[in-house]
Amino acid sequence: MTIKTNRRELLKGAGSLVLAFEIPGAGEAFAQTAPAAPGAAPAAPAAAPAAPPLPGSLRNNPKVGSWLKIEAEGRVHLLVGKVELGQGILTAVSQLCADELEIDMKRLRITSGDTRLVPNEGTTAGSFSMPDCGTAVRAVSADARKILLDLAAQKLGVEADKLTINDGTIRAPDGKQTSYWELVTGQEFAVDATGKAPLKPASARKYVGKSVIRLDIPPKATGGQIWIQDLRPAGMVHGRVVRPPQYDAKLLSVDAASVEKLPGVLKVVRDGRFLGVIAEREEQAINAAAALRRASKWELPKEAPSSDTINDWLLAQKTKDVVIKDQAKPATATSAGTIEATFKRPFVMHASIGPSTAIGTLGDDGTMTVQTHSQSVFETGAAIAQMLGVDKAKVHMQHVQGSACYGHNGADDAAADAALLARAYPGKPVRIQWSRNDEHKWEPYNSAMLIKTKAEVDAKGDIVNWQFDLWSTAHGTRPGNNAGNLLPARHLEKPFAMPVPVNGGPPNYSADRNAIALYDFPGHKVTTHFIETFAARVSSTRGLGAYSNVFAIESFIDELAARAKADPLEFRLRHLKDERGRAVLQKAAEAFGWSKWEKKAGRGRGIAFARYKNLAAFTAIALEVEVNPSTGKIRVLRAVAANDSGDVVSPDGVKNQIEGGLIQSLSWTLKEGVRYDASGVRSEDWTSYPILTFTEVPPVEVVLIDRPGTPFLGTGEASQGPTSAALANAVFDAVGVRVRELPLTPARVKAAISA
Repeated sequence: MTIKTNRRELLKGAGSLVLAFEIPGAGEAFAQTAPAAPGAAPAAPAAAPAAPPLPGSLRNNPKVGSWLKIEAEGRVHLLVGKVELGQGILTAVSQLCADELEIDMKRLRITSGDTRLVPNEGTTAGSFSMPDCGTAVRAVSADARKILLDLAAQKLGVEADKLTINDGTIRAPDGKQTSYWELVTGQEFAVDATGKAPLKPASARKYVGKSVIRLDIPPKATGGQIWIQDLRPAGMVHGRVVRPPQYDAKLLSVDAASVEKLPGVLKVVRDGRFLGVIAEREEQAINAAAALRRASKWELPKEAPSSDTINDWLLAQKTKDVVIKDQAKPATATSAGTIEATFKRPFVMHASIGPSTAIGTLGDDGTMTVQTHSQSVFETGAAIAQMLGVDKAKVHMQHVQGSACYGHNGADDAAADAALLARAYPGKPVRIQWSRNDEHKWEPYNSAMLIKTKAEVDAKGDIVNWQFDLWSTAHGTRPGNNAGNLLPARHLEKPFAMPVPVNGGPPNYSADRNAIALYDFPGHKVTTHFIETFAARVSSTRGLGAYSNVFAIESFIDELAARAKADPLEFRLRHLKDERGRAVLQKAAEAFGWSKWEKKAGRGRGIAFARYKNLAAFTAIALEVEVNPSTGKIRVLRAVAANDSGDVVSPDGVKNQIEGGLIQSLSWTLKEGVRYDASGVRSEDWTSYPILTFTEVPPVEVVLIDRPGTPFLGTGEASQGPTSAALANAVFDAVGVRVRELPLTPARVKAAISA
C-alpha cells in the first residue's frame, strides 16, 4: 500500500467519484406534546430537536468527498487530517475504512497531513486520533457503502438489503453484479452525510479487532524513503540556523562577510537575532554555521533561574489559582489523622532520537511549500503565514514522517526556519536540519511541577478527605495560528511576541490533566496554581501534566495504604467504584501474579492506575524491581500492563502504544531531567542528558480488555503516569524508602536510604 501521494496522482483517472455531502437537516425524531385540555386552543407544535452532531472529526468536516474518493481504476483513496507519528493511526483508520466498505485493504491508499488535500482535523495530539479520526472514518465509510448499495439496487433492480458485497463487487441473489467502480459515473452522488448508516457488527469484521502489518513498518525496516530526513528533492540546498547561547541573549554584532566567503556558501541570512546560512552541500552549511557562531558576539542576561532552584522558583511566582474540584467532606466523616507529602519533577525533554528537519520551497507563484514532521500542519502553516506576512493560502504544508515525540518538539520551529531561509533563497528547496545540540537546547520541554498532597484518614486508614495542590508553568505553546509561538519568529528584527500562555480547561485540562483522582473520596479538593511566566521553554509533552499528577496521586495512595497496613491493590479497590477501572487493576494484578508474589531481599513490587484524562483509556501497571542499597541503583526486572481502550481496532497497535509509553516513562522516571543555569541549557547531548538504554528495558507484558461496540478511547498517553508511580511504589516495597522527587537516580535513592 502506498501511503504518500501527490496532486497528479490524486487528480488522475477519469471517471473517479468524489462523494460530496452537505450537513443534514433535522433529525428523524418527533417531538411529543401533551394532549390539549377540552376547549383549549390547539397547542403550537413543539420544535423538532436538533439533529445529533456528526461523529468525531466529521463535525467540522462534513463532506464525505473530503474523506473518500472512489477511483475508477479499482481503488479507494482515503484522506485524513491526522498524521502518523508512530502511533499507527494510518493503519488503524485503513482497517476501519476497509471493513465498512467491505474491500481488501490492498485496494486502499491513504493521504494524510497535506493541507491542500485532506480535511482539517487540527493537531494530532491528546490521544484523539481514534476518538476523532477513527470514529469519522468509520462513519463516513459506512455512509459511502450505503450510498453505493442504493445505487447498485437501482441498477440491478433489487432491494439494497438483498445485495452482498465482496471486495467492492456487489451481487444480487440472481447472480447479477456490479462494482463500486462501475457505479462511478460523475457527480450524481452529492448527498448529505448522515453519520447514521449502520456499522458493521463485530461478527462481520475482517480487519478490525485483528493485528495487521502496519503500513509504515516495511519501508522503515528496509530503509525505504519514508522519513523526512531521507528527502532529497532536485536542486536542494542546505541550511543551518545559529541560535543565541541563551534564551534572552542579545546579539551585539556579527561578521557575516567572512562567512560568505567560505566554500559553497550561497547566502548568509540575518534578520534581527535570527542567523542562518545556506550552502550547496550539507557539510559546507555545518562549517559555515560554526564559523557564523564564532563570528557573533552576544550579551547574556545577568540573572536567570536554574535547574537547582526551580522548585523554589515555582513557589515564589505569582499564580492564577483555580479550584477544579471542590467536594466538601461530609459532616459525618470522622478524621483520625492527617498525612501530607510533596512531589517534584524537573523539566524533561522530548529527546527525539532524530533531530528536527524541514524543507521549504518558495515557488514562482509565491507559494511557500513546507515539508515537515509537525503534528499540527494546519495551525503551524497559519503561524508561518503570519510570520512571513502572507495569506495562509500561500503556505502549503505537507506532512512527512520524522522522528516522533508525542508532543511539541522542534519540528514546527524547523519548519519556520526552512520557510525563512527559503524566502531568502527562492526557487530552490532549502533543507534545514537541526543538530543534536540544537534539539536538546531549543526544543520546548515538559514543564517542571511541584505538587502538595494532604489526606485525612479515619480510624481504619480509609481516606475521608483529599486535597491536591499543583504548581506548574504552561504545557501548551504550540503554534496554534500564532507566529509568536514559533521560535525563529521571536528572534526577527520585528519580533512576534509570545502570547501569554493559558491553561487548558475541562474536560481535558493541561497542567492539571489527571489531577482529579478517579477514586471516590468523601471530601475532594483540587487546586491549580498556574504560572504564566517561564523559567525554561516549555510546551506539550506526552501526557502534559498527567505524568506528574498521576505520579503524585498513585504514590500518595501507596503511602496511605502502607499507613493503613493494607495491601496496595486492595486499598485502591476499596476506594474505587468505577467498574472498568477496577477491571484493569485486577487484570494487571492477575497477569503479574500479585497474590502469589513472594518477597525477596532488595526486591519490590508496585502497582498504579489511571484513566487518562479521566475520559480516555484505563491503564494499570505492575512492576517488579531490584534495588541495590549500597549504590541506590534500580533495575526493573519485569513490567505488566493491563489496558482498556474500548473497541480495539488493532490489538498489536494498542499493545505497542502501552509498551512504548511504559518504556519512555521508565526513562523519564529513572534518568531524565534538564540541567540549565544563567549561561543556558547544560543538557546538550546524550551524555549530559542520558535516556534509557536497550539493555535497561525490562520484559513487558500487555494484556487487553477489548470491548467491541464501545467508543474508541485514546491510548497513546495512557501508560506514562501509572508507570512512574508503580516504579516509585516498587522501590518503597524493596527498600522501605519513599522517593518523592523525580528522577529516581541512584544518588537520590541512596540518599533516601541513608537518611
